[in-house]
Parts: sequence; structure tokens; C-alpha cells
Amino acid sequence: QVQLVESGGGLVQAGGSLSLSCAASGNIYSIHVFGWYRQAPGKQRELVASITNSGRTEYADSVKGRFTISRDNAKKMAYLQMINLKPEDTAVYYCNADLTSGSYSFNFRRSEYWGRGTQLTVSS
Repeated sequence: QVQLVESGGGLVQAGGSLSLSCAASGNIYSIHVFGWYRQAPGKQRELVASITNSGRTEYADSVKGRFTISRDNAKKMAYLQMINLKPEDTAVYYCNADLTSGSYSFNFRRSEYWGRGTQLTVSS
């Protein structure tokens, strides 16, 4: 059973910093892409940042220069470092992983998984 668990959310003042972590567990063969998404009240879920297993990153325009995504392949973890936070960054942040599970090639399965989310609130 593959699971993604986020941690690190909380309440921070505008201009502050915070880091989120995502831990993947289970019978994972390879994590191709880690992504961080967020969903604010009344809005659609949006991609914040993603990172491939080769380290290629992409960011939403709204967070470029303020957020940094990284990963530790050995630990099967992803991180999102956030600085200069703004009230509009307030949202539930979700970890997403495009990965292959299984132990042997005959039972490999590529799927997308989501964590349950962690709340980030930025006060003005």
C-alpha cells in the first residue's frame, strides 16, 4: 500500500518562511515525479511545483523565486521550501507522486498518488 504523508503546515505571518515535507512509503520501485499542489477555498487545485527523478523542476509563475522544491530519492521524500509568504499562498497543500510500485517487473504498476494535505495559513 503506497502512502504519501505531508507535514510542516501551519500559521505564519506574511513575509515569513515555512517548509513542507512529503514522505512516500510502501512498495515503491521508482518515483518519477513529485509534485506539490494547493487548493484555496473556492478555487481549483493548482500545481505549485514539480520535480522529476532527474531533478528537473517546474514552478507556477506565482511562486517563482519564492518556493523551492527538492527531493531525496534515497529517503523517498519531497520538500517545498517557501519564503516571502503572502496571504494568497493560504491553501491546503497536497503532495502528489507519479510512481511505479511493485517488486518485480511482472507486477510493476505506474500510478498517481495523493497525500491528504496540510494546511498553510498566511496572515497579513
